[in-house]
Amino acid sequence: MEMARFLGGLEADLAAVAAVGDDETAAAAERLIQAIRGSAGLRLLDALGEAALEVSGQLPSGHVDVRLSGQDPTLVFVAETEAAPAPDDGLTSRITLRLPETLKTSVEAAAAREGISVNSWLVRALSRSVAPRAHRSGNRLRGFAQS
Repeated sequence: MEMARFLGGLEADLAAVAAVGDDETAAAAERLIQAIRGSAGLRLLDALGEAALEVSGQLPSGHVDVRLSGQDPTLVFVAETEAAPAPDDGLTSRITLRLPETLKTSVEAAAAREGISVNSWLVRALSRSVAPRAHRSGNRLRGFAQS
């Protein structure tokens, strides 16, 4: 997806609106265009990140990443790869985990979306985070930008 095309369209729209005014209005519009150029790009990335999260929440497996190539984002479906299960020695451990209420609610919602228990969701998330780097997706930045 070419960010320059969207940003150029926004700039053209602002210039067209300013064209109905006088020279002072056109000069003010040009200053606004320069001021919002970077902000508009970040806002567009925010929107793409939110869209990717929303779509990912509706998928039965896998998720959607927003990946940047230069300044151009791409939406990519990433198939679910199950982490290799830890060797089962027949023993389990119990821990107490204190979470902020908002995080607990988010974890419960994520587990419900995937149709699994909170415990299974947490075990899977922790397994992925401590998996050797060879099993991860390489040198890619995942997530979304916030301003």
